[in-house]
Amino acid sequence: MELSTLDLHVSTQTVCNDIEWVNVIGSRSRLTSLSSYLALKRAFDITVCLLAMPVLLPVLLLCFLIIKIESPNGPAVFTQYRTGRHGKRFKIYKFRTMVTNAEEMKQHLLYLNELKWPDFKITRDPRVTRFGRILRKTSLDELPQIINILKGEMSFVGPRPTSFAASTYKLWQTERLDVVPGLTGLWQVYGRAQTEFNERLRLDIAYIQNRCFLLDMIILLLTVGAVFEGKGSH
Repeated sequence: MELSTLDLHVSTQTVCNDIEWVNVIGSRSRLTSLSSYLALKRAFDITVCLLAMPVLLPVLLLCFLIIKIESPNGPAVFTQYRTGRHGKRFKIYKFRTMVTNAEEMKQHLLYLNELKWPDFKITRDPRVTRFGRILRKTSLDELPQIINILKGEMSFVGPRPTSFAASTYKLWQTERLDVVPGLTGLWQVYGRAQTEFNERLRLDIAYIQNRCFLLDMIILLLTVGAVFEGKGSH
């Protein structure tokens, strides 16, 4: 059933009341034009990617080698179509954390799904490899998405791109498609994998309505803390 405009406002406002600082920061962001913010955000994404490359390359290579040693017959990096800005589909890059026939096995594991469809999550997913669990726990499996960031398909901060297409979204949910998706966002640091899709949407919308460079920096710092606490995003 579709949410009314009033229901959406109340739901979003409830989320913002829980993280009131987002509203405070958002009110200050009105002093900066959206175009200036977007230009600064893009410049930050490219600069950080390039500066981090010398450090990330050895880590990427090590992860690649371990995955190939553990599972030599499968690819170390896999691509999956995700939904980006304006509903455009693009290929996201990730280190493979599952067995090669994971998609085939998924059909036989639907009864174990812990979240509402179209989300899919199993706490101890039998498809995940031993090293895959480490990658997910540390979020290192997301590192190849630096390619998506450099290509402009993603940013460091924004709503996580969904695997299901825009046609799956209800009308009120499509607001999250107004912005470039991100490597991390509010729901990664507050709800993580335990958050249902509708609640994640409200966090995403709260971010979109208050987005600014300062908010992005705070989310990145909170993400670092969440990773060190072992709150994987899967």
